[in-house]
Parts: sequence; C-alpha cells; structure tokens
Amino acid sequence: MKRNLSALLVIAGVAAWAPPALADKGAEGIWKLDNGKVTVRVSPCGANLCGKVVALKKPRDDKGRPRLDKENPNASLRSRPVIGLTILSNMKPAGAQSWTGTIYNPDDGYTYRSEMKMQSPSTMRVKGCMAVFCKTMKFVRVQ
Repeated sequence: MKRNLSALLVIAGVAAWAPPALADKGAEGIWKLDNGKVTVRVSPCGANLCGKVVALKKPRDDKGRPRLDKENPNASLRSRPVIGLTILSNMKPAGAQSWTGTIYNPDDGYTYRSEMKMQSPSTMRVKGCMAVFCKTMKFVRVQ
C-alpha cells in the first residue's frame, strides 16, 4: 500500500511540473511564412477568418521607403503600404481545421482562390490557385 501511495505521489508530482498542453487555437494567431518573408495575423472578420500582414522580412524598398501595393490593378490602391494589407479574405470553414476563401498577392497584384489547412497546432499550409495552377506555402505559428 505504501509503495502504491509513493508511486501515485511521484506521478502526481511529475504531472504538476509538466508544461501545459498547447490549446488548439485553430488558425487564429500570428504566422510567419517558413522563409521569413511575411508575417500574418489570422483573426475573425465577421463569421469567417482573415489574414493581415503585420511584418515583412524586408519592410522597405531599395530607396528606404515602406513597401507599397504597387502591383495592384487598381491604380488608386498602389500607394497603400503592404504592412496592414488584408491578404487572406473570407476564409470560410471547409472541414476539420480547413478554410477556403481568397488570397491576395501584393507581389503580382492578383487575387487567387485559397485554402488554409492546419497541419499541426504550430504549422499551417496555405494554397493559392489560379485555374489548375497552385502554389502551396508553409506557415509556422509565432503566437
């Protein structure tokens, strides 16, 4: 009986010192592209999710000016900074840990249909497609 009680106390002591398990946050949070080029905050926007650029690896152009949305097909939007742009829009639930919507690429000014899918609590795959051509990017949770 003493041995069982001792074993139980040891197990309880180890459990008390173990770090808490990560809560499943879904896609909400701050994510960095695996190459570090862009950091995005994914958060609710209405009933869906959206992603806004919160940081860039190179936030300034060669002349030291903030990077702008200069490839936007709408000329009146070309002077807005990339940091602060919503690039993931209208991401609706599409199954377990998966969402579909659109992604805007300020590098070329195009908006693509998109899918976000959680791979683990700390990694997410984002795919952007035009017709049958797709590009998949891996994001790592920062926060």
